[in-house]
Amino acid sequence: MDIGGLETVVANSAYVSARGSIDSAAAATMRDKKYRTKLNLPHIRQCEHMKTTVDSSFDSMCVRQSIGKRLFQQYLESEPAHKNSVDLWKDVEDYNVAQENDRAKKAQKMVNKYYESSSKNFCDFLGDKTVSRVKEDYKNIRGDLFKESEKQLLVQLEAKALNGFKDSMYFLRYVQFKWLESQPVAEDWFMDFRVLGKGGFGEVHACQMKATGKMYANKKLNKKRLKKRKGYDGAIIEKRILAKVHSRFIVTLAYAFQTKIDLCLVMTIMNGGDLRCYLYLFV
Repeated sequence: MDIGGLETVVANSAYVSARGSIDSAAAATMRDKKYRTKLNLPHIRQCEHMKTTVDSSFDSMCVRQSIGKRLFQQYLESEPAHKNSVDLWKDVEDYNVAQENDRAKKAQKMVNKYYESSSKNFCDFLGDKTVSRVKEDYKNIRGDLFKESEKQLLVQLEAKALNGFKDSMYFLRYVQFKWLESQPVAEDWFMDFRVLGKGGFGEVHACQMKATGKMYANKKLNKKRLKKRKGYDGAIIEKRILAKVHSRFIVTLAYAFQTKIDLCLVMTIMNGGDLRCYLYLFV
């Protein structure tokens, strides 16, 4: 019997079974109750000291950080005075990621809703030049059609809504999430499956977060190899860049930790395969 082949079959079967928890309700059945309880948000008194130390600048908290942005938009939706602003913000985001075939209809609806002075949803904080440019140019389906509008929108929200957000329950919830984010995560939080790929400094494993049941790709960089090939600086730079970048074209860094042997970067798992494979197909 080929033991190596049998191990591969077992690893593949376990991986395929776990994969069912990526986008479906099956994730709930894969959660470990012990680790799940560690993700409970603390009482606000436990993290109240962070209200003055947490990064609360507008661009970082309300635009760049996913949880901060989501809570800020929920606050805006709860305030009638800011309802048009948040609706415009979300529609601009939808337009930016829409297919070109759908952009013309979206742009037409947005012009009628936010850029016509006769509309009840007219956004009067937008400059006259910006409004005129969008009206004249929306049929051309330009990717940057609402870029200037978004800039003016964010300036308006920083001036008119930021202080209200900091005094609301939504900011307290943001502080709770930042406390939870600062808690350490270690190797025992994850269950490794098959090897997805190998490189000069280590391997990439499919893994599952025990607390949530979600699948990730765990890039394990061997410390001895990093030291021997002087790759420590590159690994740290990679970690810092992935932690700051939020793009639909780049994998997201979810967790980072180290063991005695490896530096581990836990990232979004991409199901499409290796880019090099697709390049070979079209060459």
